[in-house]
Amino acid sequence: MGERPSMILRGARLAGGAAPVDKTVVDVAVAGDRIVAVAPALPGAEGAEEIALDGRLLFPGFVESHVHLDKSALTDRCAGAPDLPSAIAAVAAEKRAFTVEDIHARASETLTRCVLHGATAMRTHVEADPRIGLRGFEAIKALREDFAWAIDLQICVFPQEGLTNDPGTEALLDQAVREGADLIGGCPYADTDPTAQIARIFSLAREYDLDIDFHLDFHLDPARMDLGEICRMTEAHGMGGRVAAGHVSALSALPPDEAAAWARRMADAGVALTVLPATDLFLMGREARHLTPRGVAPAHDFHRCGVTCSLATNNVLNPFTPFGDGSLLRMANLYANAAQLGAAEDHALCFDMVSSAPARLMGLDYGVREGARADLVALDARSEAEAVATLAPPLFVVKNGRRTVTRPAPVLHGPGVDRPAPGPV
Repeated sequence: MGERPSMILRGARLAGGAAPVDKTVVDVAVAGDRIVAVAPALPGAEGAEEIALDGRLLFPGFVESHVHLDKSALTDRCAGAPDLPSAIAAVAAEKRAFTVEDIHARASETLTRCVLHGATAMRTHVEADPRIGLRGFEAIKALREDFAWAIDLQICVFPQEGLTNDPGTEALLDQAVREGADLIGGCPYADTDPTAQIARIFSLAREYDLDIDFHLDFHLDPARMDLGEICRMTEAHGMGGRVAAGHVSALSALPPDEAAAWARRMADAGVALTVLPATDLFLMGREARHLTPRGVAPAHDFHRCGVTCSLATNNVLNPFTPFGDGSLLRMANLYANAAQLGAAEDHALCFDMVSSAPARLMGLDYGVREGARADLVALDARSEAEAVATLAPPLFVVKNGRRTVTRPAPVLHGPGVDRPAPGPV
């Protein structure tokens, strides 16, 4: 160790088998905003805070790759919708009255929940069109600064209600990009000319050298998928590794061999897949009266084919998803249930899809290693699989070397004695 540590975490079990000896507990030393040592049995340091983890899981934090902070926490104004068009229409009617202050307050409430559940990085989508203008973008841009101490926030501006059919929207997207948006998104299924919208989004991305994150094929009809055009344009523009597609629920309606062919196509093109289990389950298959389809794309299968796959929250407490607490571990658990994944290795993969995989998608410096930024979350579990299966709570969060969240382990007050609640299995 060079610089004197200010914090030493003892007995950590690192996610992903990242310990110097796989599955061995290690100590992690932090100085300033950096990790300065990772090794078994580090020496103590004068004045350093020491935290005993006793073999609990330590990782750089959950990474939220797709959420809508600007339209979260709306259930007191408009509750769950019967289908996707109704959800879009309900929020479209409400957002005309949104103010910067209102958006900031609601988004702050949601972001706080995410931070408390161990998120250390996030990509939020923000609508821009003539109804809302740039009020949502202004509010979230301010929030990005307000919460910089706790979470890294990427802003993706996008046209929720169409682009080619909505005059004035493209100019607003262009302005948002020039004023600090991190990337641009699209929503072809909401456009009267999906192919033209895709072309315009790629053009803007090339002009400003931005990554792209699409809302795509949020339906159950494989015959009208736009995924092929996304892959084609990604290759044509040389943007492999810089394009993501969220939802793509139509993939869930394909037989396994056809889904595998699409997985190979996406992997070859370098298009990532983000699955949003809560919203996809809530809105897809509403027309079915029995044997309701889940509408959740098989991210685990695509991941194993080489596609960068993540699981994300999408919406919290609004017509698209009238529930949610900001926990990405809950999303991983929900996906495992919906996809009927019971093996420990599958649960570990689900953990990866809310941590290291979305970190790759977002281009983050991510890992528990010497020299890395000191973003650290301890979970009350001894493995990724156990964390997903038990919804293990975070015990504390460190961001840039500073503790940002403390969640003490519960205590049972039994007859005549207090004792800790059962810990990790």
